[in-house]
Amino acid sequence: MSWYDCTLGDVVKLQRGHDLPERVRVDGPVPIVSSSGITGRHNVPKADPPGVVTGRYGTIGEVFFVDEPYWPLNTALYVVDFKGNDPRFAAYLLRNTLKNYKSEKAAVPGVDRNVLHLLKVRSAQRSEQERVVSILSAYDDLIENNRRRIMLLEEAARMFYREWFVHFRFPGHEHVKVIDGIPEGWERPHLRDVLELRYGKALNKEARVEGQFPVYGSSGIVGTHQAALVSGPAIVIGRKGNVGTVYWVQVDFWPIDTVYFIPNEQSDFWLYLALPSVGFQNTDSGVPGLNRDFAYSRKIIRPSDRMRRLFNESVAPMFAQRTTLTNTNQKLTQARDLLLSRLMNGEIAV
Repeated sequence: MSWYDCTLGDVVKLQRGHDLPERVRVDGPVPIVSSSGITGRHNVPKADPPGVVTGRYGTIGEVFFVDEPYWPLNTALYVVDFKGNDPRFAAYLLRNTLKNYKSEKAAVPGVDRNVLHLLKVRSAQRSEQERVVSILSAYDDLIENNRRRIMLLEEAARMFYREWFVHFRFPGHEHVKVIDGIPEGWERPHLRDVLELRYGKALNKEARVEGQFPVYGSSGIVGTHQAALVSGPAIVIGRKGNVGTVYWVQVDFWPIDTVYFIPNEQSDFWLYLALPSVGFQNTDSGVPGLNRDFAYSRKIIRPSDRMRRLFNESVAPMFAQRTTLTNTNQKLTQARDLLLSRLMNGEIAV
């Protein structure tokens, strides 16, 4: 019999990740993997590949496969023993098992590895595992390829921004005087004079009804919902947790209470690309947080209306292509997860 019933602990052994405070991190090539994926870099690893990491608290149900030395953070659990199973199959099995997992901790969503080890699952012989992986990894390869293309488009837009608004090599710059360090006609206002930071609204995982609208937290998309709170395109800024992260959201969405959002009428490509250089900082002593008054006190170099409009028109094709690739990845992810469920439930034979 190729498929059989067992516990998750029969397939993998999970261990809590390791603390690594911001103050002791040294920038390097090693990815730091938290409950929401890669959230930083360090100069030394704590675990060798292949790695399978999932959230211990915070973002529950996401599973990340790592093919290089990495540092699993204390907000996550990671596999320390695959017990002879295919590592990628273990990642798919864990994803399928945790997709509807309900935490017993009411305050902060969390999971206990000892509880997870006892969950009932269906596994397969190694040869069957490899066939499952060959099917599902084809989707993942396409998703990863599109993700890399999105990153390249993002970097191209950022290079464009730096050329115009950092190095001041914008069209016609040869004929514009620089006064007090900025081109004539440009300004250096406080953020409060440029935008409004609005608070997101709480939407617990238990209250969400899976739908077409993405739910944004400070680590990016954390789920979907049947209703939207904000019209896109708009900009999201991390307020709690991942302070100062900035996201461009093309579609209608729901920002939760760990973020601020800038409304549609104030959001454009120039502002999205300018905000990371403003210098947002953690202003809370406990949980990392961004105080709105502090954010408003920061200054930003604002170009003339004409130059801002010209820049937005110039990078619009890049963002349009990015949106197309993002939509494609969402459809691929949905198709993969549906196929994953059917393969694991035995509805489809391989």
